[in-house]
Amino acid sequence: MVKKRILSGMRPTGKLHLGNLHGALNNWVELQNEGGYECFYFVADWHALTSDYKDTGLMGEYVIDMVIDWLSVGLDPSKSTLFVQSRVKEHAELFLILSMITPLPWLERNPTYKELQTEIGDKDLSTFGFLGYPVLQAADIIMYKAYGVPVGVDQLPHVELTREIARRFNYFYDEVFPVPEPLLTEVPKLLGIDGRKMSKSYNNSIYLRDRDDVLREKVGSMFTDPQRMRKSDSGRPEICNAFAFHKIYSPSDEVDEIEEGCRNAIIGCVECKKRLAGAILKGMEPIHERQDYYLNNLEKVKEFIEDGISRATEIARLTMDEVREVVKI
Repeated sequence: MVKKRILSGMRPTGKLHLGNLHGALNNWVELQNEGGYECFYFVADWHALTSDYKDTGLMGEYVIDMVIDWLSVGLDPSKSTLFVQSRVKEHAELFLILSMITPLPWLERNPTYKELQTEIGDKDLSTFGFLGYPVLQAADIIMYKAYGVPVGVDQLPHVELTREIARRFNYFYDEVFPVPEPLLTEVPKLLGIDGRKMSKSYNNSIYLRDRDDVLREKVGSMFTDPQRMRKSDSGRPEICNAFAFHKIYSPSDEVDEIEEGCRNAIIGCVECKKRLAGAILKGMEPIHERQDYYLNNLEKVKEFIEDGISRATEIARLTMDEVREVVKI
């Protein structure tokens, strides 16, 4: 039985945080281990240049760190192809060809285009590369003739644009590319410690590598119920960010106890967050152990990356042979 291919990527713009873990990586691991898919996961370093083009000095370090964190959460290079986008040059060639047939209004209506310009307001994103990144994204996906792309609801427009570009190419030339399906995933709503979206740019993240006092301090400063000023005030766990984390990291009986204690003013926010920090540290122990192992075995990590690049390149070359043939160039 031929396995269906799945592809997804992540930009190496700094340390990974718990939002990345629960929003994407845990799902990647689950898809890998289900056994029904051939998984391709790539470090999207060219995509990182769309916003971080001025300062690339740490890019190489970020790439290695990202793969270490992927391995630490359970991605297995014997089951998944892990590779670096810029090392497979065929991505750039397909991006160029697709850019010739992609109408400009398709890119200008991309809902995240203006959102990201606002969110990353300290950088000049009025560049061709930033406007055209969905075309590169389309090239990444259809290069491997992926059946599906695991995404959250907010990323659906990206996959739909890829679908439109694939259809347009097939219409002009030949049925080379399958039209990929979005694989919707349930993403827990984990906010940063200040109550906003967890993001490196907001400096409000709990990182996968945070440990001990660093993690306890971050959890201790976490935004909770703004109307609960004292322990004697009854709380509303349903709007408390700390409680959202408890539901992931604490045992179910303890979650029930904390919910009741919060509503009835039995447990204060300080105790709640102290217990949360302990639960997160315990839950992250296996990841931290694997991080330590790979940090001490960097050559093994580099071998995994090189092997993934080789496997991805083999497929990409075959795809581009087809593309050049039907485009007649």
